[in-house]
Amino acid sequence: MLSSFRNLSKSRGGQITLGLFGLAILASFAMADVGNIVSGGFGTSGALAKVGSEELTDRELSRALERLLAKARQQKADADYASLAGEYDPLVAALIQDHAIRAFADSTGMVVSRRLVDAEIARIPGTRGLDGKFSEQAYGAFLQLQRMTDQELRQLLSSGLLQQLMLTPVAGNSRMPLGVAAPYASMLLEARQGEAALVPSDAFRAGLNPTDADLQRFYAENKARYTVPEQRVLRIASIGPEQVASVAASDKDLADYYNANQATYGGKDVRVLSQAVVADRKAADSIVARARSGANFVAATAPAGLSAADISVGPQTLDDFTKLAGAKVATAAFAGAPGSVIGPIQSDLGWHVIKVESVKREAGTSLDAARAEIAAKLTIDKRKEALTDLVTKVEDEIAGGMSFAEVTAGNKLAVIETPPLTAGGVSRSDPAYKVPANLAQLLKAGFDASPDDDPTVETLPGDSNFALLAVGRVIEAAPAPFATVRAQVAEDWIARRATERARAVASAIAAKAAKNIPLDQAVAEAGVALPKVDHFAARRIDLTQSGAQIPAPVRMLFNLAAGKSRMVAAPNGQGFFIVRVVKIVPGNALNQPGLIGRMQAEFGQVAGDEYAQEFVGAIQSDLKVKRNDKAIAEAKRRLVGGAN
Repeated sequence: MLSSFRNLSKSRGGQITLGLFGLAILASFAMADVGNIVSGGFGTSGALAKVGSEELTDRELSRALERLLAKARQQKADADYASLAGEYDPLVAALIQDHAIRAFADSTGMVVSRRLVDAEIARIPGTRGLDGKFSEQAYGAFLQLQRMTDQELRQLLSSGLLQQLMLTPVAGNSRMPLGVAAPYASMLLEARQGEAALVPSDAFRAGLNPTDADLQRFYAENKARYTVPEQRVLRIASIGPEQVASVAASDKDLADYYNANQATYGGKDVRVLSQAVVADRKAADSIVARARSGANFVAATAPAGLSAADISVGPQTLDDFTKLAGAKVATAAFAGAPGSVIGPIQSDLGWHVIKVESVKREAGTSLDAARAEIAAKLTIDKRKEALTDLVTKVEDEIAGGMSFAEVTAGNKLAVIETPPLTAGGVSRSDPAYKVPANLAQLLKAGFDASPDDDPTVETLPGDSNFALLAVGRVIEAAPAPFATVRAQVAEDWIARRATERARAVASAIAAKAAKNIPLDQAVAEAGVALPKVDHFAARRIDLTQSGAQIPAPVRMLFNLAAGKSRMVAAPNGQGFFIVRVVKIVPGNALNQPGLIGRMQAEFGQVAGDEYAQEFVGAIQSDLKVKRNDKAIAEAKRRLVGGAN
């Protein structure tokens, strides 16, 4: 509400600078994904600014820019350092503010404990394990992902906490007096009545018939309007599963795989086993003696404190029992005859005594029966390998100096050549043309490449899809030939002249309205058939709550005094409005305490921000911040390419 109110009332006060509440800024840097950024500093490590014992270094600034770029790339993938030029000066100011607060804290003995920083780190989602608790392993992975050290993250969080601890008391309890908030609330309730006359440009198109000379002159004066952006012809050869469709597993491949995987396809013993595991050899020997003397195995293990549930293992294959008891014990158990008692055998678990209750031989799967399954698996694997080999071969041939035509012909790759396209994929010569959806992402690579670059292999959507891409031809940006845009030039010429006529008529109506001639009369005297004058009303608060773009006449209604009028352009070149304020009804918010309360809260927020900024400014003034403006300007030129 407040921001909309400010826009409507043209207020210039209360602007909030970037540096405030650095915790949000700096912590967001720490959370950013910087995986796509080239790490490392730029240039020297000298001081760009000094506050007490605190120094802002070139390296610290470059690291902050890296994090800022990471955040920008989350919104726009192709953002680069040059796009941060507008953020450079506010970022420097925020970093100097951060150092000033740290220096002030140091001078007053204020310290953020390691334990408090630890708590902030533990609140970062990326530092938690699967159980939702802080994990050293997850924390290490988080730091690696952010390309940050533990010390860097701690400094960022410590700085943010210091700002929070210092500035929250200053800004958090600001209140705006009732006597200040009430007039503004009343302004929101102000109601206005107005009238607007529209002079549409379309009403003046009749009779506008440009000559060829008119169009040629207009075209020459407005060539930039008809400039066609750079166009490129791209040559594309798909490399995918269709190139290796003939690759299949041979009979030898099937047999080799079958023999190497007998654990899966071969026959196997399934043994029902009982097992007792005890801690010492003497107890194990006693179990063996009782079991071999004819005692039931459950009874033989009972003196050792084991129950039937403790000793039951059930059906086991050699692999299963190896995982359960270890290779040494399993090998012995599967070497024994049915009914035999084996052991004691020692493992890391203790002493094992096993009884082989029964043995059953399960038949395996024959090669013929498994052929289809094995062939399907091996064929998929071999085709992936063949495709990888083909891509590698193509890349090696390009690296070896072969041309696009030679490589595609030698590897029997089908070539697609696009018509001239803009970077957006539009063909001016064939408006119906569309780049195939699976190749659309090649546009960026095709326009990023230099015309002299070698062809490149690009990855396409899907697990196994690639394309060899080359720039076939480049058509530099230039004005479109007059003959191809003549119709558009004619339309633009007519629109321009119609707008000029409409402006002249609207200006005449506005001049009369300014002399207090009724707007209806001024429109009637215009000598042109125009729409009727529109009478309308609005309240300022309704505009702030609409959430939509405010029509030009309504916006102008709230920028004029009672009885005043003014001409304003209609959007999209539709013509001109002449707006007059007929009546202003002042608002009275004294019977709406809720609105006054909201205004107090919103103004209090703004005042709190400004109090905090004044406090930080006082700190900087007291500590006598020393800026090396020459070094800061040089760093800007070097880092983001901004003007000094």
